[in-house]
Amino acid sequence: MADPTRMTVPRFAALKDQGRKITMLTAYDYTMAGLLDAAGIEGILVGDSMSMVVQGHDTTLPVTLDEMIYHAEMVGRAVRQALVVVDMPFPSHHLGNYRAIESAGRILKETNCQAVKLEGGADQAGVIEALVTAGIPVMAHVGLRPQNIRQLGGYKVQRDKPQLMRDAKAAQQAGAFSIVLECIPEDIAAAITGELAIPTIGIGAGAGCDGQVLVTNDLLGLTSGYVPRFVKKYADLQTTISEAVTQYRDEVREGTFPTKEQTYKS
Repeated sequence: MADPTRMTVPRFAALKDQGRKITMLTAYDYTMAGLLDAAGIEGILVGDSMSMVVQGHDTTLPVTLDEMIYHAEMVGRAVRQALVVVDMPFPSHHLGNYRAIESAGRILKETNCQAVKLEGGADQAGVIEALVTAGIPVMAHVGLRPQNIRQLGGYKVQRDKPQLMRDAKAAQQAGAFSIVLECIPEDIAAAITGELAIPTIGIGAGAGCDGQVLVTNDLLGLTSGYVPRFVKKYADLQTTISEAVTQYRDEVREGTFPTKEQTYKS
């Protein structure tokens, strides 16, 4: 029997009308997903950002559908309350409606996750509609689209208000239950949010969105190199981990670990 307290797609979508701000974070493994879920996050995204965060690539493009499913299965097994959404990796939703349904169907069948996310607005409205018609909940994604990075030539703020509004409205009309707005000026994101009946989840789109999403590694200070302007670092785990590992290394070399407290007796 379904847990009556579990976040579902309808409950998630209804948070906008309730005036309740929505929190989302990324997770790629069992341990982190369990921690986020226990903290009361409403949504957990198994993002294709794992291509960069976990696999060490420069873009989100290399991650495969099988790899997304592998990580989503771990996340889905850990989560008890949050809505779990899985990114459709490039180019799984550009291969025709049948292939998109097949790929998204695998995600739902082989994991304990409830929805998929795909990058696109007006240009992907037909795919969104096909997935929703097949019973697959879809979160859309407009503004900066990391999967289009080769075409865009870089990670750039998107300022074409008429096109962004068309994309957002087309995604809603096609049946998306929510939409991510990435790297959009705050006034444009707020205007889109005011026009839509479905929740907007911002990342680099200002406080006027209905909710926010961040890459968890960025939030925890585990990211090396460039960190986007829209990120707030709530912890410095990179330093904490480095100090802990260095202390362990030194104690082993000095013979002060393990002590009797960490040793078994016959």
